[in-house]
Amino acid sequence: MTRLLNRSGGVPVTECDALVIGSGAGGSVAALELALAGRSVTVLEEGPRVTTRELVAASPAASMRRLYRNGGATPILGAPPIAFAEGRCVGGTTVINGGLLWEPSAALLDRWAAWTGYDGYRTPSLGGHFAEISTRLGMIVQEHGDGNADSRLLAEAASSQGWRWQHPQRVVTGCLHRNQCATGCPSGAKQSMAASYLPRAEALGAVISPHTRVDRLTHERGAVRTVEATGPDGRRLRYRPRTVFLAAGATGSPALLRRSGIQRRRAGRDMALHVNLRTIARFPRPVDAQHGTIFTAQVQEFSDLGILIMPANQTAGSLGAALAGRDPRLVDACLDARAHLATYTTQVRLHGTVAMTTGVGGTPFLRHRMTGADHHALRLAFRRTAHLLLAAGATELIPPTSGVGALRTRDDVEAYAAHVRPADWELVSVHGMAGCRMARPERGGVCDDRGRPHGFTNLHVCDAGVLPGATGISPQGTIMAYAHEIVRRHLESA
Repeated sequence: MTRLLNRSGGVPVTECDALVIGSGAGGSVAALELALAGRSVTVLEEGPRVTTRELVAASPAASMRRLYRNGGATPILGAPPIAFAEGRCVGGTTVINGGLLWEPSAALLDRWAAWTGYDGYRTPSLGGHFAEISTRLGMIVQEHGDGNADSRLLAEAASSQGWRWQHPQRVVTGCLHRNQCATGCPSGAKQSMAASYLPRAEALGAVISPHTRVDRLTHERGAVRTVEATGPDGRRLRYRPRTVFLAAGATGSPALLRRSGIQRRRAGRDMALHVNLRTIARFPRPVDAQHGTIFTAQVQEFSDLGILIMPANQTAGSLGAALAGRDPRLVDACLDARAHLATYTTQVRLHGTVAMTTGVGGTPFLRHRMTGADHHALRLAFRRTAHLLLAAGATELIPPTSGVGALRTRDDVEAYAAHVRPADWELVSVHGMAGCRMARPERGGVCDDRGRPHGFTNLHVCDAGVLPGATGISPQGTIMAYAHEIVRRHLESA
């Protein structure tokens, strides 16, 4: 039950049963499962609540500013710097991702279990959760449909090389292939948390408070006592919950733990990351890559190396972003030839980690520690991508490095890959994980097998931060399955 208590020093105090911080993939699972169990649930979300009608009316640039943390460009310092993007709205990153839902492999979960010392998150436990999530969200296999010529070319080239590829598994209902996945689905087809789990939780009595930023958790003897926040109008708010489920995002959750003096030495110190290389391909015939969905073919031939190849949403804006830093004449030429161009993303799982430090006022700073092995993996990933695109009929490739001309042959690709330096890469990332990783304390873990920071009793982390490492796949399905299991364990022990 939620009730307003007397003001303490002019600050209203709200007593509540379960308080969920963040409304993305993990927080929404917590909200719905707790509500289904009859608990009184309050969800605090730092970002706005945005309707489908508002997404239709807004430009992609305006949506990015509104839906993303820091407008979609949180810097990860290092050589090279990496632009990190995550959602900051009701529904979190599920509102601005591609709606992909991949099940973590048994091999990955077995490796994590062996490393973390916790045995309960293998396929026998998580598989049932994933099946339930898939049913609730209406997961489909997304075939090519209208448009998507860039995906068709990639799939045909992969087949010609004998490389394994797959249509993506997506949570959409009646996708209209509007090609705006990354700035919010304008047709309402994508089953984000804002369109699925959260409305159901609200129907069961959950209360969602957007524009509410949690500043600090106060705690005593291993228990959170109060949650201090700032409301939409700038007023200070204070909550007194029985249980807290922390799902403030890949960077938000470890940053809040650090601001609160919880696991400060470990939280955010070894975040895992996928990075994306963007390669622009020119084809002799029009491909009209702006017509379609995020992608309808993903090459998984090198997934055991942490490398996935797929098309990317291409719009005039995204193409301009991929060409940032290039000669203006090249940019103009590419925009003029946009019908013949397609942008491809190569996702690479890094071995080096990202470290979070805290500046004045609790502002988090991120710095990556890319290794020599990572640079080798990036070169290999680009080679494989470039060779595949040339096999698909591309006549020119613009690599993810400014100051380099177009590549037209395999010899050009090999020469580029041999000479590119680690600091030359232009990298972006949309998948951060493991900032509050689940593992035994002697193995460097922040949280136990119930998602609780070690030493705490009523605080559970249930977002990407609690994962033990990088998934190698789009992590939404893994995050949600972990959140389901964390909430299940809490309810069984309560």
